[in-house]
Amino acid sequence: MIEYPENYLTFQEMFPELIQAHEHAGTLARNVGPIDVKTGHLIQLAACVALRSEGGAHSHARRAIAAGASSEEIYHTIALLVDTVGFSTAAAAFSWMNDIIGTNL
Repeated sequence: MIEYPENYLTFQEMFPELIQAHEHAGTLARNVGPIDVKTGHLIQLAACVALRSEGGAHSHARRAIAAGASSEEIYHTIALLVDTVGFSTAAAAFSWMNDIIGTNL
């Protein structure tokens, strides 16, 4: 089971219809194409790293792991971004993943 951050839960409590619409859009996006759930979360993890969204990166790493991703796949997803987002952003993301996975390097 995924634990949601307090900010998300507060947002959900204040704007339940908006959160439902947001979650429904995510479900529709997952269901319209051939990408499996694990790969989808790895893609979303990469996007969150590019946006420097630590909370989003944490969320999609947890979801990717729940969908069967290994720690190696999580770290490799970030390593693939080094020449795209820069070393410092990728290094920060590695530390964010250590929050979730621990140091498995």
